[in-house]
Order: sequence, then structure tokens, then C-alpha cells
Amino acid sequence: MATTNGGNIRKGSFILFKNQPHLVTRTEFVSPGKGSAFTRAKLKNVKTSAVQEYTFKSTEAIEELDVITKEMQFSYLDGTDVFFMDPRSYEQVSVPADLLEGKIGYLTTDVIMYVVFLDDDAIGVRFPATVKLKVTYAEETTAGNRVNAPKKPVTVETGATIQAPLFVKAGDVLVIDTETGDYVSRAN
Repeated sequence: MATTNGGNIRKGSFILFKNQPHLVTRTEFVSPGKGSAFTRAKLKNVKTSAVQEYTFKSTEAIEELDVITKEMQFSYLDGTDVFFMDPRSYEQVSVPADLLEGKIGYLTTDVIMYVVFLDDDAIGVRFPATVKLKVTYAEETTAGNRVNAPKKPVTVETGATIQAPLFVKAGDVLVIDTETGDYVSRAN
């Protein structure tokens, strides 16, 4: 395990907190005018899925976990678990669906994901920055309503609903930001 300080903790890192592995889901570095700097962090226990917030002093020592990341493909969703397959060895692993933080709607079998392992246990999934998803349903819109770049809900191939510009229609392939869930562009 590597050690870092509270001022260097980053979103997406895995740390040992109260003797349990945690995923850092959000951070905010604060440097007040008086007193020492600190980092507010939102932590998710990868074993129990419990979420808590904690404030780390900028000089506080934190144990970063030695995790291994493997490229894997999404296979299928089975209730509370998501299954991924190693395209080289065909080995399958399951990850609890709640560790994907509501991003299941971005999973397709052609997307390469990055499954994070700690001691041979899958403890998390890292998504690519964007995914391409085909629109299966989009309401028709009338011309003229263009004030403030309005958006409409569209349904994509995974069943997820995305807010997209009015010109998007069924059959279009969209590029979606996996961090925010926002429409980026139409794919070529």
C-alpha cells in the first residue's frame, strides 16, 4: 500500500479508511484564510456499499490501496450483480450493481470497461469517458422552439433516458459523457 496525504486524495481512488476499503466518489479541497487546508470527501465502502462523508486534514496520512485494473467486457446483468468477461481468458467476474453508481444504462457488450480488483475480488468499475448509444425512441419536435437550446428526453438502446437536443431522432447514435450523463454529440 502507498501512503498519500489528505490534500492529495482524488475522486476515483481507493483508500483504506477505518480498516475497510473505500472508493472516493467526491472530493472538495478547502483552503480557508485561517487555519490549515482540508479535503471533504464522500466515501463508499466497497464491501457494504455504505456511503459517508469525512473531512481529511491536508497533512493526514492516508493509505491508498494497491488495486489492479483489468480491461473487461460487459456480459450481462443478473439482478443485483453485473457480470464482466475477460476477452482473453474468457474468465467471468461479478461486481455488485450498486458499485456502478447508477451508470448501468451506459453498459453495452461492445464497450471495454476497466474492472478494479483488490486481492482477486472485483471492487469497482471504471467507465470510459464517453460511450456511444443508439437512440431507440425520440419524440418528434416542431421547428421554432429553439430558445436557450432546449432539450428533450430520448431513450437509448440500453433503456436509459438521456436529455438530448431537439434535432435528435430515433436511429441516431449519440456520444454520452459517462461522468455526467450529458449528451456530447452525434457520432459519425
